[in-house]
Amino acid sequence: MHVSDFVAGLPKAELHMHIEGSIEPERFIELARRNGVAIRWQSVEELRAAYHFENLQDFLDLYYDGCRVLQTAQDFHDVTRDYLRRAHADRVLHAELFLGPQGHTSRGVPIASVMEGVLGAMEAARDEDGITSGLIPVVQRHRSEEESLVMLDALQPWHGRLLGFGLGGAEVGNPPAKFAEFFRRCRALGFKVVAHAGEEGPAAYVREALDLLRVDRLDHGNACVDDPALVAALADSRIPLTLCPLSNLKLQVVDSLAAHPLKRLLQAGLCVTVNSDDPSYFGGYVNDNYRACDEALDLGREGLAQLARNSFEAAFMPDAQRRAALAAVDDWVARASRRAVH
Repeated sequence: MHVSDFVAGLPKAELHMHIEGSIEPERFIELARRNGVAIRWQSVEELRAAYHFENLQDFLDLYYDGCRVLQTAQDFHDVTRDYLRRAHADRVLHAELFLGPQGHTSRGVPIASVMEGVLGAMEAARDEDGITSGLIPVVQRHRSEEESLVMLDALQPWHGRLLGFGLGGAEVGNPPAKFAEFFRRCRALGFKVVAHAGEEGPAAYVREALDLLRVDRLDHGNACVDDPALVAALADSRIPLTLCPLSNLKLQVVDSLAAHPLKRLLQAGLCVTVNSDDPSYFGGYVNDNYRACDEALDLGREGLAQLARNSFEAAFMPDAQRRAALAAVDDWVARASRRAVH
């Protein structure tokens, strides 16, 4: 079985994907026209050509500008459903999705339109395709902690339908410690907590996310490689990392995929996972990331299968569902091995 076919049939979870970063150019243009939003690009080709970034801030400028096309509950439903349909095609059994409500409510979009559109699409995907999913609202780190607490309160009507809360946005100048009280309150409410750290920020930000925010999972976390003691602690604790290789390449966090720390961290015993981050902007969904990493890092079937197992270990899902998903991975690996023999 060719590695591409192995990846295509490999059951997996995706744990780091921003809904607003999954708007394909065709849908982007359609939503702009639907809502009468003036945009800088006149065609799908022109928009796609704009997806070239020098750094994270360069990307975020376009990302936040693009959010303007999302205005109604139907818009949020359509974009979320698009992604979950695509994930299902990639044999994603479970997806945990990021959403940045502040970027929408600050534009005057009612929070109910955002939440009901997204959650409705997640329910439809479960009923129609069998893919389970969970929602993790993220606060934008360039805003104040006071604003994050306002968001937490505004989301109270939906607390029973959320997996947890996270922290995203431009790292430089916005250390995790800035949101220590927000994360304390989230944990007190019983939520899982995650944080982007160590993408463009230093290893010290990864330590802050662990020690001060007490995260259950680290988003990115690449910079941990600069601190051997931190790598050892992450291996010992099995605090998962949601790595996003093609995103890192596109944003020039790494010079090449061959230089990506994923394989080194995997060999060091960390619970690393592979995810797409913002697939429409970075040119690759989760299976594209698996295949690209195998080609650049020579992971082999066992390495790829371990990444899939890690994704379910790291997922915020019931234990019975986790056991079933891990059994599905083992079954697929066994089937692939039998095909190889014959």
